[in-house]
Amino acid sequence: MFIPDRYGVFRLLCLFAVFEAACLLDTGMLFPRESSSREVKELNGLWSFRADMSPNRNQGFDSAWYKSRLAETGPVIDMPVPASYNDITQDSTLRDFIGWVWYEREVVVPARWIADEGTRVVIRVGSAHYYSVVWVNGVKVTEHNGGHLPFEAEIGSLIRKDPTQPCRITIAVNNTLTLETLPPGSIQHMDDHTRYPKDFFVQNIYFDFFNYAGIHRPVLLYTTPKAYVDDITVVTDFLNNTGLVRYNVSVKDAAIATLNVTLMDKDGRLVASSSAPAGVLKVVDVKLWWPYLMHENPAYLYSMEVRLMAADERSTYEDVYTIPVGIRTVNVTSTQFLINNMPFYFHGVNKHEDSDIRGKGFDWPLIVKDFNLMKWMGANSFRTSHYPYAEEILQMCDRHGIVVIDECPGVGIKDIRSFRNASLTHHLDVMDELVRRDKNHASVVMWSVANEPASEMPPAEFYFKTLIKHTKALDPTRPVTYVSNSNYARDKGAPFVDVLCINSYFSWYHDPGHLEVIPLQLNTQFEDWYKKYQKPIIQSEYGADAVPGLHSDPPMMFTEEYQKAVLQSCHKVFDQKRKQYVIGELIWNFADFMTTQGITRVVGNKKGVFTRNRQPKAAAFILKERYWRLANETARLPLWTKYPCSL
Repeated sequence: MFIPDRYGVFRLLCLFAVFEAACLLDTGMLFPRESSSREVKELNGLWSFRADMSPNRNQGFDSAWYKSRLAETGPVIDMPVPASYNDITQDSTLRDFIGWVWYEREVVVPARWIADEGTRVVIRVGSAHYYSVVWVNGVKVTEHNGGHLPFEAEIGSLIRKDPTQPCRITIAVNNTLTLETLPPGSIQHMDDHTRYPKDFFVQNIYFDFFNYAGIHRPVLLYTTPKAYVDDITVVTDFLNNTGLVRYNVSVKDAAIATLNVTLMDKDGRLVASSSAPAGVLKVVDVKLWWPYLMHENPAYLYSMEVRLMAADERSTYEDVYTIPVGIRTVNVTSTQFLINNMPFYFHGVNKHEDSDIRGKGFDWPLIVKDFNLMKWMGANSFRTSHYPYAEEILQMCDRHGIVVIDECPGVGIKDIRSFRNASLTHHLDVMDELVRRDKNHASVVMWSVANEPASEMPPAEFYFKTLIKHTKALDPTRPVTYVSNSNYARDKGAPFVDVLCINSYFSWYHDPGHLEVIPLQLNTQFEDWYKKYQKPIIQSEYGADAVPGLHSDPPMMFTEEYQKAVLQSCHKVFDQKRKQYVIGELIWNFADFMTTQGITRVVGNKKGVFTRNRQPKAAAFILKERYWRLANETARLPLWTKYPCSL
């Protein structure tokens, strides 16, 4: 589908008009990058660690553990950062611990950072689950509600008070989930002392993955000049062969400032420039950002450098910040998802940030391995089920053309009390943080505001109408969805989304063992949803558990043969409906992952097409054959090779 120029001009004017309305966030959250004006110091490694085992989990605050070295408050152990703490020791009480844990590390700060009062020093935590409080040398500098997203605070004045002393950083993290957190949960106290020990309680959760906790992503110190680039917003479009990069630069603490904005291609050649804080950069003979396997030259990225020159009565400052820019558009019709005005079909996976020992801890070898496996199998997309993934993962997606549905932590909203105003307010704040962080990624094509909420409940209509409207105001350039598995006729939120994402497990949770029902039930599902809402549909989850190495013929549940049969039956229906209004299929799941202990899970969820240590099951080869066939059928240009090389 191609939009003629006259309609393109109108679309562009509308886009730029809503762009101004989208700049609703008053502070930025730029990813820390080194430049000629900025330095980054990683604090990854071993930290001192102590769990607060007191009955009310509040001894650390009552005794002010942050005022002295953590080792002086009691016994501490080594704890790696980033990592979940749950699987690091042999202590089962720590694996399942609920409450406050304390981390501490002493850092030597470079002398030039301390000597130069024109240098801002910022501490940044990539993510910690779920509520965090940070102290520097015993002084509270910030707190943050929610996991999966970064938070930071300026600490220059604190470390300059006594430059002869190390910088002592203390972080307290609490993984307790309530009906107002994302994801929600509840604490249940067992007061029958004939059956349970004193002070016994359990954390109830409404999601199917382990509640890993700790400091999951890198902790950094980084610097900027006193006057600095605080935020950059980029929106892209194109007309004919001219690319259009609409940008807006936010500057902080600059009384007098000049800007120089330059856009360079992959070879370092200047293609456009401006000296205005906001404007449009025009790129002649533009190279568009295309998804993996959709074009012979996918994932083309330009580089936009923002150079700030500022001065006050005491000094002058220069700040340099560079971001990658992929020029592409996203549009949705009643039957298609369009990238650069061409139909795009999602053939990909759902994932988890999950691995042995590390839990949800950030791990570069695992990330690179996963990208190699996705490209090997011909996957062009994934959903960040069920929370925002690390920024570094999205940067990989930008560079390799993997399309992302970016999902917030709104999973397990099942209790009617989780639809109240306090919960909605927190959910809106989380979307603010998510959009602020990920708005400039070319790979992110859609926001997902929740997964499998109880959307049939009466309060859900106002809740999701407000949430989706707010998200669209933050970013009018991307469609918004949430993932549903409720009855189509009772779904209160579906009228407000742009794309319908549906999870269903025919012949598994419904009619288990009866493969013959899949064609009829899956076809009926699609027809019912589309007839009611007239919106494109993604099969956002489907699949079956398979214990690696377990075989049976005829296929039986939990065998690799049964998992293959479920996928093949679903694929036949997908092939019929993708010619009409089905725009994608995302397998559940990319790899096996850990869950809480229960009678329906055998040491975790086994629906992965790869094992937890990334070895393929038989289903992985089924998907590989299918995805490469789909790629060759739907690519904009013929593919010159059937299988890719490694990264």
